[in-house]
Amino acid sequence: MEYKFNVSDLPYIAKEILLKVPNKTLLFYGTMGVGKTTLIKEISKQLGVTDIINSPTFSLVNEYKIVNDKIYHFDFYRIKTEEEALDIGIEDYFFSEYWKLIEWPEKVSNLLPPNSTKIKMHKNKNGTRSLTIVF
Repeated sequence: MEYKFNVSDLPYIAKEILLKVPNKTLLFYGTMGVGKTTLIKEISKQLGVTDIINSPTFSLVNEYKIVNDKIYHFDFYRIKTEEEALDIGIEDYFFSEYWKLIEWPEKVSNLLPPNSTKIKMHKNKNGTRSLTIVF
């Protein structure tokens, strides 16, 4: 599935993603500044997060509690090796029943859960964004 959108369309895009995805592990691919964190913030809001949502660039993971569930938001941009992810106990997070929203998943490709949904984002020349969901 492919979508073209503006930033103002993010509530609609987040809702579409949540309606379509078959699992709770979403992998966000795209270059710096394409809007991965912004989209994750909107998805988290729609799932019921009321806290302020920040990128976990330095902590690697932020946890948000929602009714009868949790969201783990990962940002692996700054890690150099998969061992760094293992050091924070990534396997416990990845194989939990909770939501996992993962930025820069290519940095931990050998550790990713097998049933994940890829969300590939691109910035278009006219300022819009494109998003492809791969199941």
